[in-house]
Amino acid sequence: MQIHGLQKMTLLDYPEHVACTVFLAGCDLRCPFCHNFELVESIPAPVMDSEELLRFLAKRKGLLDGVAFTGGEPCMHPDLPELLRSVKDLGYPVKLDTNGMHPDLLEKLLREQLVDYVAMDIKNSPEKYAMTAGLPALDLSRIRESVDLLLSSSAFVEFRTTVIAEFHTAEDFSAIAQWIHGARRYALQCFTDRDSVPYAGLSAPAKEDLLSYAEILRPSADEVVIRGIDL
Repeated sequence: MQIHGLQKMTLLDYPEHVACTVFLAGCDLRCPFCHNFELVESIPAPVMDSEELLRFLAKRKGLLDGVAFTGGEPCMHPDLPELLRSVKDLGYPVKLDTNGMHPDLLEKLLREQLVDYVAMDIKNSPEKYAMTAGLPALDLSRIRESVDLLLSSSAFVEFRTTVIAEFHTAEDFSAIAQWIHGARRYALQCFTDRDSVPYAGLSAPAKEDLLSYAEILRPSADEVVIRGIDL
């Protein structure tokens, strides 16, 4: 497997862990607010392959205590389970970021206990999902299947939404709250504009709106967190 980016140490991507972040290319969504849009079409050249990654991780034992896999969409890669198994064999807990479009592979990872922490993006309410994902239409059945898998999983699961003023309303989060009822953690991530974001004109929500969205979600999740603003 080709690795298209590696952040050698982070305190942010895997909560409560000193981790590295592995970036895999390719994605089946086209979110207009994506911070890693260059990975969607595999534009950057690979920085290493999976064997080089494993050698790096073997040398970092004792310095790192976790590995986060993100993208793009990692679950687009059918050989992901093999790589995660090798990472687990080195003694590392694994965090996976996913958009939920590949429930079959996600189910395999959960069943074989190859992931310890899963963060799944919930782009918006079902009615506005395709628009927010940058697609003309989207069959949500695979997304719903992934949500159901994760709600019943023994892995630590976080659902999360990047909140954008132009895309999200209180009504959307009321619909999301019904959808993910029983979640362990829900994270609201305040949108930050960057040069890598493919569409101009998007903006962060007001702090008051984020706080109100958190209150809407709170009855449906054990924990609700807000990231990207000072509270």
